[in-house]
Order: sequence, then C-alpha cells, then structure tokens
Amino acid sequence: MNSREDQLLAFDRLLTIMDELRAQCPWDKKQTMESLRHLTIEEVYELGDAILDKDQEEIKKELGDVLLHLVFYAKIGSETNDFDIADIANSICEKLISRHPHIYGDVKVENEEDVKRNWETLKLKEGKKSVLEGVPKSLPALVKASRIQEKVKGVGFDWEEPQQVFEKLQEELGELQHEIDTNDKDKMEAEFGDVLFSMVNYARFLNINPENALERTNKKFIKRFQYLEEKAIQINKPLSEMSLAEMDIFWNEAKLL
Repeated sequence: MNSREDQLLAFDRLLTIMDELRAQCPWDKKQTMESLRHLTIEEVYELGDAILDKDQEEIKKELGDVLLHLVFYAKIGSETNDFDIADIANSICEKLISRHPHIYGDVKVENEEDVKRNWETLKLKEGKKSVLEGVPKSLPALVKASRIQEKVKGVGFDWEEPQQVFEKLQEELGELQHEIDTNDKDKMEAEFGDVLFSMVNYARFLNINPENALERTNKKFIKRFQYLEEKAIQINKPLSEMSLAEMDIFWNEAKLL
C-alpha cells in the first residue's frame, strides 16, 4: 500500500488535473452541480454493483469516479467562494470528532449500539428537530424504509425480539389478504406497503440487508432468464411461442448452473 505521503501526492495530482480540466476542457467548463447530480447518482449505483459483485478492481475504478465527482463539486464551490476541498474535509473532520466523544472525549460506551444511540442524541443536540431529518427524501423506498428503522432504533424505538417482528409481519399479511378479498385497490396498496415495511424490519433483526438480498435475487433471476433466452435461440423457437412447461425445463436447468 502507498505511504501517506504518496496518498497526499496522488490527491494533489487529482486536484491539479481538475483545475486544468475546468480551465481548458469545453465539457468540464460547462458543468454545474445540477448537471453533475444525475451522473453522480449513476456513479454511486455503479459502485454499488461492483461491491455486490465483489470485484475489487472494478470497486477501485468506481471509487475513482465517485472521488472525481466530489472534487468536481468542491472546485465549483470554490469558484463561487462558497467552499473548497479543505472546507469540506475540515467540516467532516469536525463532525466526526464531535460525534465520537467516546474517542475524542470522556464518554464511555460498551458496544456498537451505544455508539449509534449517542450519534442520534448528539444530532438532536446540534439542532435537529427529528432523528428522521437525516433520511434523504429521494432515497429509493426500500433503502429509505431500512434507514428509517435504523434511525428510530437509535433512540430506543424498536422491537425487542425477532419473533415479535415476525408476528407483526403475519398480522400485516392477514390485513393485506382481507383487503384483497374486498378488492379495495387503495387499501390493498396501503397494506402491501405495510407488509414490505415489516419485511424490511424483519430482515434487520436477521442481520440481512434487504436491498442486497433483493438485488441478489434480481441478479439470479436475470442470469436464469438469459439462459432461457439462449436456449430458445438454440432450438430456434421464440419464447412467445413456448409453453410454460417448455420454459420450465430450461429454467430448472439454469437453477443447476
């Protein structure tokens, strides 16, 4: 691994290149925070894919892309005299120090849960009106549900045992079935949301990341379906003309791969 000196030199090199691109490249000169926003989101998702694939080389590349975006935003901020990369780094340093009094102060903690509770308590002392203020509104619903539950857990609002959550899930499934029987679409949607929220909660108690679990299933489905498509090409028969029984033969083959 590189020394701290080499790491700082590499970061300085990136800052210099960013200065040059912003001054000389027609595309880079035109970019704003707003124009970069959707590209940044895309880069973060690509990093997420690489992490799930456990591809270390790809993770390194995607982290570089994300780092470039952070430096880009800092450069734009410096041009309007709002902030620069030093302000950003110092800001997060001060936050980390203030949020870790068990490291930089005299607070005692016993475990990870104590740290999380202290974190949320400190945020409220800093002026936050709700522990849920830190949950971005634009998060995908599944991720948002998980973050909401983690946040309220930090202040003690949580179930005590996994069995309680499982029983709640069963209760919500019963309520969903009732609305399905009455065929009330609006109430069906509401109850379906409650079921999903309870599933996310149960996953948390099982120490399972629901987003990772669902994406794992997505990848598995894609792999098996693409195998099915390949087989359809091999036998020169479009999927639309195959029976479910025929497709099941290839699907079961794919499950063995």
